[in-house]
Amino acid sequence: MDAAARAREIVKRLRPLYPVLTPALDYHSAYELLVATVLAAQCTDARVNTVTPEFFRRWPDPAALAQAQVGDVEDVVHSTGFFRQKAKNLVAAAKLMVSRHDGAVPDTMEALTALPGVARKTANIVLSNALGKNEGIAVDTHVRRLSFRLGLTSSDNPIIIEKDMMPLFARKDWGAINHLLVLHGRAVCKARSPRCDACALSDICPRRGL
Repeated sequence: MDAAARAREIVKRLRPLYPVLTPALDYHSAYELLVATVLAAQCTDARVNTVTPEFFRRWPDPAALAQAQVGDVEDVVHSTGFFRQKAKNLVAAAKLMVSRHDGAVPDTMEALTALPGVARKTANIVLSNALGKNEGIAVDTHVRRLSFRLGLTSSDNPIIIEKDMMPLFARKDWGAINHLLVLHGRAVCKARSPRCDACALSDICPRRGL
């Protein structure tokens, strides 16, 4: 089975197992998802979800955040780790959204990745989940691991992994495949002790690295 056929089968088999494909981060708008995703770097989603209610109470939109003192933002996001850089980036990003995008989250990959602290992974998550646009595939820790293990890429570089995977999946599935691999990586295809005997993909998985 070639990689393209395997990719189609992966989507076909995993979709029924994980019918709810939404981020584990709590959000109600593109702005909230952008902030939460930035805070989630090197931090658990659960921890971020304890921080964002106060964050959004104080800074409910880019205009409010653009006026914030970086030190005040640092205090609120401290527990997410790397808090100084995250706070600095979020305030700077909000200022750019106000000055360049009328106080809204931009809806293109180019504009999003021009914001401080926003790389392709974050941009893909916001575009797909909050703005309904599939411009690429978000490659996080789980996607990075499973894409190699499943023989969808030979690289461990997120940029190359995304380029390798995009032609293998229908564009309409680019957002879904991130969720499917994350959920399967957490539930079954774990990093250290993958449950291959319970895996719906065991017969088509080349088990690279195992």
